[in-house]
Amino acid sequence: MSSQLQDQINRLQQLRSQVQMIAQQRQQIELQLRETEEALKEIENASEKTPIYKSVGAILIKTKGKNEIKKELTSNKESLELRKTTLEKQEGRSREKLNELQSKVENALKLAGKGT
Repeated sequence: MSSQLQDQINRLQQLRSQVQMIAQQRQQIELQLRETEEALKEIENASEKTPIYKSVGAILIKTKGKNEIKKELTSNKESLELRKTTLEKQEGRSREKLNELQSKVENALKLAGKGT
């Protein structure tokens, strides 16, 4: 096997790992996004007098009110949506590169097999 083909196979393995890592990050962001959306729904249903707490590290802190935490969660949601979109684009580009390289490697292996 030529060194060029071996390099392509190594690159293919690296790209597979990269795509997998990006997909995992995207899934984590999607989970956080669903949790944030659920929290926003619950806050909408809460009355103004309902005490609302937020987690800060290992403790819970009472918020100053419904509007404060709603603004914070909405901002967090927007950030998560942006991060999700970025990861989706990155994952798509990486998958395209992976498919191209996989085709090249498969063709090279077929040609190498015919040559022997």
